[in-house]
Amino acid sequence: MPSLQRIKKPTTHRGKRALLRKEPQIIEDTKKAFFVKGKKTGPLLADFLKDLYALKRPDAAMLSRKNDVLPFEDTSFLEHHGRKREANLFAFASHTKKRPNNLILGRLHDYQLLDMVELGVEKYTAMKEFVIEKIGVGIKPCLVFNGDVWSQMHEYQRVRNLLVDFFHREYLETVALQGLEHVISFTAADGMIYMRSYKIFLKKSGQKTPRIEIEEIGPSADMKLRRTKLGSDDLFKTACKQPKMLQIKKKKNVTTDGLGTKHGRIHIQRQEIDKIQTRKMKGLKKTAAERKEERTVLKKRRADLAASGITSKRLRTEA
Repeated sequence: MPSLQRIKKPTTHRGKRALLRKEPQIIEDTKKAFFVKGKKTGPLLADFLKDLYALKRPDAAMLSRKNDVLPFEDTSFLEHHGRKREANLFAFASHTKKRPNNLILGRLHDYQLLDMVELGVEKYTAMKEFVIEKIGVGIKPCLVFNGDVWSQMHEYQRVRNLLVDFFHREYLETVALQGLEHVISFTAADGMIYMRSYKIFLKKSGQKTPRIEIEEIGPSADMKLRRTKLGSDDLFKTACKQPKMLQIKKKKNVTTDGLGTKHGRIHIQRQEIDKIQTRKMKGLKKTAAERKEERTVLKKRRADLAASGITSKRLRTEA
């Protein structure tokens, strides 16, 4: 039976501010990540962990010591450091004979394990091997997912959600074209996940829209999905729950089509058109030209009827 942790009330203003900072916020800060080395880590995984740390900075922390930890058997170490560093994301690298070049990515909810995936790095090219100018620190990347399995298989859907969560930074409503400098591509095929990283160059095209070119800057990794430890659907739904203040209220009778055009439906009471007075409405009166044309037609009709021997009384009745 797990021991109950005693909650001590703060006695100073600094302690109160620290607890308030840890409480759920209406608009959360950027999620932080911490990177952990296992008991044994080869040079390949050491470089990969450094590159992931470089992509995540400044919202990242690298633990310098090696740790004899097995995350799939005991998660207390990761949960402890997540609470200590106020970080919800982690990356753990280890190398064993049974699982060589093993990389574990995961996330916490309320400092408890939510999702965790194990990837085997089979081929890797570090950023330092690409002789090209790198991106700056804190650049928000554009994520691209290639392959049908990302949307068809439940396991890959959660892995995609985890990767988006890992590289996500602050929320932006609009993005300037000049601000797009970095693209990270994930391609899933035959049980493998291919990670590629590119830098975007905006070239002159003679038009208002520039010509876009990309060049690989690393890291480049071919990873095999080994094991997963995913939270239940109820826990995942609880983790994704938004405050009521941020939820967009649905407008009744208003829909938006695929092109972004809004369509509205208006409900009114039944109109009794037969009882509406229209004779004295100025907008419905005939113009002088229309009245003159009507008199001309009526005179012609009377002349034709008179020639046929129809009396004026009958003419008025038919008219």
